Amino acid sequence: MKEILEKYKTDLENELFQILDFWQKNTVDKTNGGFYGKINNDNKIFNEAPKGSVLNSRILWTFSAAFNLTKNAGYLQTAEIAFTFLRDHFIDKEFGGVFWTVDYKGNPLDTKNQVYALAFAIYGLSEYYIASKNEEAKELAITLFNQIVEHSYDHENGGYIEALSRDWKDLADLRLSKKDANEKKSMNTHLHLLEAFSNLYRVWANEKLEERITELIFIFLNHIIDPETNHLILFFDEKWNKKSNIISYGHDIEAAWLLEEAVVIINKPSLIEQVKKQSILIANAATDGIDIDGGLWYEYDLDKDNLIKEKHWWPQAEAMVGFFNAWQITNDDSFLRRSVSSWEFIQKYLLDKKNGEWFWGIKEGNTLMDEDKAGIWKCPYHNGRACIELIKRIKKIGS
Repeated sequence: MKEILEKYKTDLENELFQILDFWQKNTVDKTNGGFYGKINNDNKIFNEAPKGSVLNSRILWTFSAAFNLTKNAGYLQTAEIAFTFLRDHFIDKEFGGVFWTVDYKGNPLDTKNQVYALAFAIYGLSEYYIASKNEEAKELAITLFNQIVEHSYDHENGGYIEALSRDWKDLADLRLSKKDANEKKSMNTHLHLLEAFSNLYRVWANEKLEERITELIFIFLNHIIDPETNHLILFFDEKWNKKSNIISYGHDIEAAWLLEEAVVIINKPSLIEQVKKQSILIANAATDGIDIDGGLWYEYDLDKDNLIKEKHWWPQAEAMVGFFNAWQITNDDSFLRRSVSSWEFIQKYLLDKKNGEWFWGIKEGNTLMDEDKAGIWKCPYHNGRACIELIKRIKKIGS
């Protein structure tokens, strides 16, 4: 076991360096600031592509977290580029909130307040504060938290409305992306609010914030986790009525560890054991999506009895952490094997060993998907975080 873990850690230390090196060398926009909005599978840079706030915030988190792990000054410098561009171009100085996209020069494009994007800004800013001790970053994160609670919180039913206009008015189209259901509330936004609020709590142990994190945990336990299947329900109306029948295996295994992380951060002994038990149930449910090659399928539509036979990069990265976490809770070695198998699958099918980074994914038959290597959604956050999280966990086991 010691040899397995040591090799796993060494592999991931090497891979983390490769991921970060790719983003530093290929994505920094030295002309217009920030980072290029799109790079394709062949490493072609689209230097006039729109820039997304989620991508920028995820880069901010990744390089801040990498610095916090390694103390490599170059990583902090890259994080500073992300912070400066977020502060100067994505933060709405008139109404508050965060623009969804700006053009390649940093001028506002899509100005809606997608709460998911605000959550990632908080996540990145709070991690950057840990790295830099920049008080402005911390204050921005707290301001965004307060704006989410003020404008998006549903006082009658609990939880948060998906999106609002630039000036915080209701919107007809609340969707995060074209593939999503146009509903008031989603699992995805609430999962990343939980992640963001928990990270902010590391640097701002505020009672109001703790209450919001606790409430989010109960929202998952009481509404989002299906009590019959232990899969996550993806969409809801404002009263938490179920509005989708699709299983997202990647979100299942991501939630399995993020829920436990949140309850540990706020140190709620009365909740920790309950959440740990639920985390294992979710991790077991996620195993329904594992193929014989160790990869995790994307989604399953129960209504159509249709498995989406794609294996995207991010569910594989989350499987590495989620199953490792389940192993740590249970000491069941089958979970550790699933974590390692996910990494083996990634090495075989997803690493671009010629040009760097990970491909978006593969389809049935192991053919590459023609999607971004960097873009609105494709970022160093899932894969970088998997490396960082597992390196930290293995080091702790060995200490």
